[in-house]
Amino acid sequence: MQEPLAETAPTTRPDHDKDRRAPADALVVRFWGVRGSLPSPGADTAVVGGNTACVEVTGGGSRVILDAGSGLRALGDELVARGEHERTTLLLSHVHWDHVMGLPFFAPLYMSGSAIQLVSGAVPGMSLHDVLAAQMVKPLFPVPFEVVSSRVRTVELPERARVAFGALTVTTAVLNHPDPVIAYRIDYAGRSVVYATDTEHVEGRVDARLVELCRGADLLIYDAQYTPEEYRGEVGPSKRGWGHSTYEAGVDVARAASVKTLALFHHDPRRSDAQVSEIVQRSRAIFPSTVAAREAVSLRFEAASYRCDLAPR
Repeated sequence: MQEPLAETAPTTRPDHDKDRRAPADALVVRFWGVRGSLPSPGADTAVVGGNTACVEVTGGGSRVILDAGSGLRALGDELVARGEHERTTLLLSHVHWDHVMGLPFFAPLYMSGSAIQLVSGAVPGMSLHDVLAAQMVKPLFPVPFEVVSSRVRTVELPERARVAFGALTVTTAVLNHPDPVIAYRIDYAGRSVVYATDTEHVEGRVDARLVELCRGADLLIYDAQYTPEEYRGEVGPSKRGWGHSTYEAGVDVARAASVKTLALFHHDPRRSDAQVSEIVQRSRAIFPSTVAAREAVSLRFEAASYRCDLAPR
């Protein structure tokens, strides 16, 4: 297993440098794909978006990308257009197809000079490299992974890890899913976001590991693919054991961890914009600071220390 390759950072970072942070300094979360299981383009999903999981997080000049679903294609194109594609770190929650299907269409993968770091938890029975190569084999895909693998570095993290990628500090925890999944907490300048997709709650109990990871976070991005009625089988077949959760379970975690904002994520591919809006309203009735994760929407959290530094001394 290779050690994560942190982004280049200054060898010294004295405390007074933090006192001079610009007002624009912030932790910024941008959604590029918010759908679960399968891309779902169409008129009924145009507002929320139909691409599968991909979230960009930036702060202090550093960037990590959470998951490589179909939303990764558009993000890759934008990075190339901005000339910011040479060094990329992708953090994969797991390797189900809806979370990695965008990688073969990620433009920096094919550009000389690019260095792409792919990070995940352990993959039972296979290496992360081999899993990703398996979706780029003939006759499934025309360009074999070996053609681009020299630009790719794969890293498998232990169950509990804390790693710095430039200015961003990333902490992990294992989630409850039929195949191994990890959640990521990203901290920068006193602000934090937790990405917890493809997790299934245990009825009547809150996941203590996830609560600890989320403690005091500004934002929790949480898998809310099913309504409570769908999960219990009151509408259609029971979804117990399928590896996903509900807005109610997300609220339970957010409350227990004193999370400030809950973003409902991994929307069911059959869920229309109107239905997503209805679920958000149901969630707001019990946790007012709820939003729906939507493509092209950014959430900005100003550096906490910047505000503190302005206070009288």
